[in-house]
Amino acid sequence: MFVVGLFGANGVPHFVRGITKSSYPMIFSNRPVANLLAGWGSFLVAGLVWMTARPDSHPFSAFIGCAVGVLLAGLFRAGPGAFGDSRSDHATTPHDRRG
Repeated sequence: MFVVGLFGANGVPHFVRGITKSSYPMIFSNRPVANLLAGWGSFLVAGLVWMTARPDSHPFSAFIGCAVGVLLAGLFRAGPGAFGDSRSDHATTPHDRRG
């Protein structure tokens, strides 16, 4: 379930940037369609792992594992991110840009 949380949370920024036609740094391409596909793929992986993990057999442990995965993915994105400094030029609104 840790993997479910990790992949599910990691898919959100890519999917959102894709459907809003915004660029977002990614290893393959920063373009919206590539990000949409990466987010969708992350959701697929999370769903497939969910199906094989059988979280109903240990619901509390499943919840904790998933929550920790989401937290770590969020901390990674909020902190250094995959491409270093989170204050890079990929911000899309003037309010998001820093000096």
